[in-house]
Amino acid sequence: MAAFVIGHMNPDTDSIVAAIAAADLYAKRGFDVVAAAQGAPTPETEFVLKKFGLTAPQVIDDVAGKDLYLVDFSDLAQAPKGMDSATVLGIVDHHKLGDVTTSSPLEAWIWPVGCTGTVLKNMYDFYGVELPKGIAGALLCAILSDTVIFKSPTCTEADKKAVEALAKIAGVDDVMALGMEMFKVKSAVEGAAMSDLVFRDYKDFDMNGNKVGIGQLEVVDLSILEPVKAGLQEEIAKVKSEGRHSVFLLLTDIMKEGSEMLIVSDDPSVVEKAFGVKAEGSSVWLPGVMSRKKQVVPNFEKAFK
Repeated sequence: MAAFVIGHMNPDTDSIVAAIAAADLYAKRGFDVVAAAQGAPTPETEFVLKKFGLTAPQVIDDVAGKDLYLVDFSDLAQAPKGMDSATVLGIVDHHKLGDVTTSSPLEAWIWPVGCTGTVLKNMYDFYGVELPKGIAGALLCAILSDTVIFKSPTCTEADKKAVEALAKIAGVDDVMALGMEMFKVKSAVEGAAMSDLVFRDYKDFDMNGNKVGIGQLEVVDLSILEPVKAGLQEEIAKVKSEGRHSVFLLLTDIMKEGSEMLIVSDDPSVVEKAFGVKAEGSSVWLPGVMSRKKQVVPNFEKAFK
């Protein structure tokens, strides 16, 4: 029976493209694998898959008894149902090592870079496997998405180098133009349900025994979100009421390079502890904050201790 290659809950472009690329790489190395996802692609991911002629992975929500390769996560909070009886054979990721454990040795590639796509590009090189043009284009887009077109503090020289090499394989002449085209699609909110917007890029974290949800919407201009801000605030209050201590939603302006954070919390003082800025009402502006992984989660983890 084939093993599933699967990314985190509420999959973003990196999570879905990484599953497709890793499944291709593992298959070419002789492993029996199939790409999977914990949800349908976001509009940005749909744009990327269509542009490069790729098919979205099958959606699965229960992995009980299955063999798995994890991409873009290693935290149980972001895993599908049935993980307690699944067998993890490998991990490819760019986040901190989470709490997934294994009963036997595994192949793990966990690098401090801006995107899982960067790790995968290097894996193709390491194993001497040819990278298909379509997958190269999608990996390129995943890196541009995760590093916010190189503006995020998570971006490294390795990410830029990978993009340069992937652009050649994919035949992309203007990387920046492609990035902006992609972020315009990502910025579109008209007609979207509030829950879809909140969960477009959302993760739950265990912070010192408290369940904390952090979502992020990245747009080319914050004014795009003005008409839906009240609806987003109501939606995160609803999400918090489902047994969470806090829910925070980052509204990231990629041109201004900062984020407005919407707040619903049992203890709003954690925001001041984390960022040294007192929240006025239910939101706070955080200049220079672009990365949930590097600038938000670690700050809140310290504040909750």
